[in-house]
Amino acid sequence: MGAWTVLLVSLLTCAVLLRPTSSDPSDEACLTHLSQSIQDTRSLQNWTKSTFANPCNGFTAYLQGATCNNGRIYKLSLTNLALRGSISPFLANCTNLQALDLSSNFLTGPIPSDLQYLVNLAVLNLSSNRLDGTIPPQLSFCAYLNVIDLHDNLLTGPIPQEFGLLVRLSAFDVSKNRLSGPIPVSLSNRSRNSPKFNASSFDGNKDLYGYPLPPLKSKGLSVLAIVGIGLGSGFASLVLSFTGVCIWLKITERKMALDEGKISQLMPDY
Repeated sequence: MGAWTVLLVSLLTCAVLLRPTSSDPSDEACLTHLSQSIQDTRSLQNWTKSTFANPCNGFTAYLQGATCNNGRIYKLSLTNLALRGSISPFLANCTNLQALDLSSNFLTGPIPSDLQYLVNLAVLNLSSNRLDGTIPPQLSFCAYLNVIDLHDNLLTGPIPQEFGLLVRLSAFDVSKNRLSGPIPVSLSNRSRNSPKFNASSFDGNKDLYGYPLPPLKSKGLSVLAIVGIGLGSGFASLVLSFTGVCIWLKITERKMALDEGKISQLMPDY
């Protein structure tokens, strides 16, 4: 009888250990709200309410685009799926998330500042969508971030100065947006005679300035255009045109000096 008892206890123990574990409630809320905000999950397999209750079993994931680690959502990669809608702030409930890739979709709306609570996040790729609004400076609280890719969106406002606190940041791209203001010096410091992030990380933002972007070009009529106007209007007009040229050159020279001064302040010391 003793041997049978030991065998029965062993079998029951194995059954308990092998039984699929239930989802973490935070992950379930995260996935539920994300599916609701996307509004179009027809291209996603198994993105149903019943699966959200148990998306992981150890390292096995039952959701398309999800990767699990010890029963928790570890990575979400939903790229190039023609997804529409917005990014749910409840994504912050996936507290074990280390990589979030929603690139190459049609997502709109702002980047939720609540993503700051993803304290384990290392990769954030929201590129090639239609996101608008400003870049939340609160993302700097994600201290483990080493990749931020937000290129090809409709983002406005400045690049947060707080991003200089992200000492692990090794890849950064905000090109092809509508950003404005100076590039934070902390993102353009020279290292071994090359910038930390080169101009390609910032291109395509017409109101963004500072190193490593080239100096702003002055706007106005060219000297030849002014002389041409004078020649076409008689001698008196020509005299006035040359006077205008002199004034224009003075203004241009002063503006270029101001621009160079602005850029030199942003240039790091050698």
